[in-house]
Amino acid sequence: MFAMLMGLKSISPQELHDNLGKPSLTVIDLNAQNAYAKARVPGAQNLPPEFADGALPADKDASLVFYCSNPLCLKAPRAAKRAAKLGYTDVRVMSAGIVGWTDAKLPVDTGL
Repeated sequence: MFAMLMGLKSISPQELHDNLGKPSLTVIDLNAQNAYAKARVPGAQNLPPEFADGALPADKDASLVFYCSNPLCLKAPRAAKRAAKLGYTDVRVMSAGIVGWTDAKLPVDTGL
């Protein structure tokens, strides 16, 4: 919801699931570390909302997908907007968040 309002592309949980494993895809979880340990998109990296510039892939054409907890969370859209300003060309937000991912009964990774 907020992603579209901020001029960002969105991706559904199912579409993201279908794209997992593509070598140029980086999935970024912006939730607190305890929430990340509880449930996350398989292979997702955990970054703080105010991530360092060097935390993202060096390839500006890499596909980046950001998500946080739920559709009302603004951490993912803000981080995606920042990535786009840093020059990344394929930036998306999974607006449904991890709640939408688990509601869709998609697989999760757990633990640290």
